[in-house]
Amino acid sequence: MFNRRFSIAAFTGVCIIMSMTTARGDEGMWVFNNLPLETLKARYGFVPPPGWAEHLRSAAVRFNNGGSGSFVSADGLIMTNHHVGADTLAKLSTSEKDYYKLGFHAKTRAGEVKAPDLELNVLVGIEDVTAKVNAGVAPGMDDAAAATARRKVSADIEKESTEKTGLRSDVVTLYQGGQYHLYTYKKYTDVRLVFAPEFDIAFFGGDPDNFEYPRYCLDACFFRAYENDKPAQIKDYLKWSPHGSKDGELVFVAGHPGRTDRLNTLASVEYLRDSAFPFLLDWLHAKEAFLLNYGKQSDEAFRQSKEELFSIQNSRKARTGGLDGLKSPAFMDRKRQAERDLRSRIEADPAKKSAYGAAWDKIAEAQDVSLKIAKPHMFLERGRGLDSTLFQIARDIVRLTEEKSKPNSERLKEYRDSALESLELELFSTAPIYPEFERAKFAFGLAYWKKAAPDGPVINRILAGRTPEQVAAAVVGGTKLGDVAVRRKLVEGGKATVEASDDPMIRLAREVDADARSLRKVREDQVEGVEAANYALIAKALFAELGDAIYPDATFTLRLAFGAVKGYTVDGKAIPPFTTIGGAFDHEKAHDSQPPYVLPKSWHEAKATGRLDLATPFNFVSTADIIGGNSGSPVVNKDNEVVGLIFDGNIQSLVLDFGYEDVVARAVSVDSRGIVEALRSVYQADDLVKELTGR
Repeated sequence: MFNRRFSIAAFTGVCIIMSMTTARGDEGMWVFNNLPLETLKARYGFVPPPGWAEHLRSAAVRFNNGGSGSFVSADGLIMTNHHVGADTLAKLSTSEKDYYKLGFHAKTRAGEVKAPDLELNVLVGIEDVTAKVNAGVAPGMDDAAAATARRKVSADIEKESTEKTGLRSDVVTLYQGGQYHLYTYKKYTDVRLVFAPEFDIAFFGGDPDNFEYPRYCLDACFFRAYENDKPAQIKDYLKWSPHGSKDGELVFVAGHPGRTDRLNTLASVEYLRDSAFPFLLDWLHAKEAFLLNYGKQSDEAFRQSKEELFSIQNSRKARTGGLDGLKSPAFMDRKRQAERDLRSRIEADPAKKSAYGAAWDKIAEAQDVSLKIAKPHMFLERGRGLDSTLFQIARDIVRLTEEKSKPNSERLKEYRDSALESLELELFSTAPIYPEFERAKFAFGLAYWKKAAPDGPVINRILAGRTPEQVAAAVVGGTKLGDVAVRRKLVEGGKATVEASDDPMIRLAREVDADARSLRKVREDQVEGVEAANYALIAKALFAELGDAIYPDATFTLRLAFGAVKGYTVDGKAIPPFTTIGGAFDHEKAHDSQPPYVLPKSWHEAKATGRLDLATPFNFVSTADIIGGNSGSPVVNKDNEVVGLIFDGNIQSLVLDFGYEDVVARAVSVDSRGIVEALRSVYQADDLVKELTGR
């Protein structure tokens, strides 16, 4: 499961961007306005024909919950992963109809079920606004003031664009502050569930097989975008390959990788290794233990908590591997040498030394500030100590009504005019909220916070001599925010109504907001502002040497990756690129048909009747450069035909957050042939197969 996760792992032969002259091998998460055309021609003899990139860009879809997808029919059909759709599946499920566990198939358009709060984005345009953003910075401004100025200009650009085009408009920071681009998106907010398989085949092998290969998963899910209560009519959709892929074939991935840190300095990496990752892992282990215990209370408790449990387990596994990687002397030696080489070249040039030389030391100082505020920022501003959907709703109401009283350019980013429609979609979601689960989570968060920071003034003020359980019972038990009508009334009443509210969750959000905002400002001014200013200098130094032959770190914006379908060798054992459907049954048998190695009943029935072709390719690997956020990305051939669906990376691929290598790191996909065979032979979803393939 590979959805918007930031992780790294042990590896060999990594390429760090600061030591490169050009991207190596199949490296790169390329923006669509700077594609590696010369590399593709030289390495694979492929020159994209006119309109090729525009068609793929227009077919790619971003999910607001952190994943990717693509249009695969003219009637708005969208393909993504089951685990990208899991949040929606859980929200649509009830104790009587558990779509997340048992699957779903709408056999008619009328049976397609609307998601309560899902937003999809399709990239329409990219504009370089670097000069406009930087023009807001006056000479002599320090890094904090400069960052504030850039945020204000960015807000004005977004507002002007949204008012002019009606599109979602985001100013995106690239090269850690080296460039700023305006991305405009068409939004779809009427999105309906069409098909999902059972959880046991979507995540076959469970946590033990996560980030492993070979794999045998149907991690696929289909939605449909609607406009004016009718299926959206899509010009640019991806057609299905009639033949799939073959070993050695060039393939492309269009998706939205969440975040990479390949430009990070040594000081930043050391902070992650020594402080950030260990602290986060401690919390992940504690949260996982809490969720496991909660789910044991009853089948219904497990149903309510399982989506969050699997997300936490995924993060825990990724970050465990990440910390191991950061402890690798080989990795740190390469990182140290790459930085030393670049700094030596800058030191040798007086002009460059004057312009860029102090950047690394200033970034190192910012890590000291980050360490100082890490725990309170995590617990309070990020809300992990106030672990409740209801608290997040309360905070959004408190901040929304406060921020709307300010000029747009002075608001927190998530409350700008350009973001309000998306915010309100989530704020007024009809997704179910389970009071008992909320109380238990809230008590867990408070208890963990108190344990980690026993002398913390804010946590002690919240508890006021009470136990976490007592506070949770009073605050969660007394709030009315589970009612969407109550939320709307508070927002419509504005700041005065919110300030007068006696709802205990609203009161709590008000009482801690000044402390949270203070931490946020310190981080924005003394960490993020300093990093943005000084990484921008490092980026300029790299541009001076390499021009546009380098690609920016991932930012959850649309990127193109490429690579070859290719197996690999581990400890002398050759791992072939493809698995088959028959291999899934062998894998189940090898584990004595014990969870999580239990195939659904529907699959055994399809096998027993002879309907299922066991030789059909099921999953495959490629050298494409992907990370978390790419989940649900289409894999296409040179003709822009679907040959697969990204759903994971192998354990060796977790290095890609910090550097690329293609010796053993691989992207893992569901094969397009396996998807069609399952739809036709297991689920008898002939209507869906015909819509995908025309046959």
